[in-house]
Amino acid sequence: MSWRRTVAAVLLAVVAGCGSEPAPAPAPAYGATDVMFLQMGLAYADQGDRVAGPTAQRAADPRLRSLAAEVRERCRAEARTMRDLLAGWRQPVSANPAADAHAGHGDLHSLRDSDIAELSLARGDDFDRTAVALLLGHLHRGVEVSRMESAGGRYPPARELAEEMTTTRRDWIRRLLALA
Repeated sequence: MSWRRTVAAVLLAVVAGCGSEPAPAPAPAYGATDVMFLQMGLAYADQGDRVAGPTAQRAADPRLRSLAAEVRERCRAEARTMRDLLAGWRQPVSANPAADAHAGHGDLHSLRDSDIAELSLARGDDFDRTAVALLLGHLHRGVEVSRMESAGGRYPPARELAEEMTTTRRDWIRRLLALA
């Protein structure tokens, strides 16, 4: 009887080994470009909110108000995704403020306080023209940041976010140009 138990134990071990799933592949690694993209994306979302928020409330043209509300809502959702990724990687949400830390992606910094002040002082059609100009410049710079990620990022979800952002911003730019 002991040989039967031995054979049964061997067969059980073989069958159990055949049914096991291979270990899942490790999650793709992220790189410095992914981190920089997300950090810059968060800064852009904040800056864009400073234009899109007032524009959604004060624009004379209802199409511009609607588009600004869309921009604001989408950017806020993207910012939540960006914060979650950075938190998962234990990375800061703000980029290194040193100028040399930004070498390689040009001068992609966005809105100045004077831009926001100009918008806040504008009224009527002047407000709309100023808002469209600021949004166009801001969205164009956002496309450039997304393209940086598409070209050099390593983490697939961040690259997918960049592609979605590029597509969305190009559509917004097209729609803004139709209003200009």
